[in-house]
Amino acid sequence: MGKLSIKKYCLLCVLGGEVAYTACIIYGAILTGKAAELHHSFFELLPGFTWLSFGSFIVGAITIGVWSGLGGAYIAWMHNYSLER
Repeated sequence: MGKLSIKKYCLLCVLGGEVAYTACIIYGAILTGKAAELHHSFFELLPGFTWLSFGSFIVGAITIGVWSGLGGAYIAWMHNYSLER
């Protein structure tokens, strides 16, 4: 396996993070009872997030995108660095 393109890997991680984030929001909207309370409380760990508010959905998406991009850059960098040794 060769070197990874850090830019491409970051973009793919951001895309995956956003798809997962959106899927979790949709799944949380159909839950009821204690499961819904638990699911909603996990999302409140994101800075500025309140459940089912459009503004907080956007802020959450940006937060997830930034963290996914940073994680992707770190993983690609570590992979590429390990190939040089």
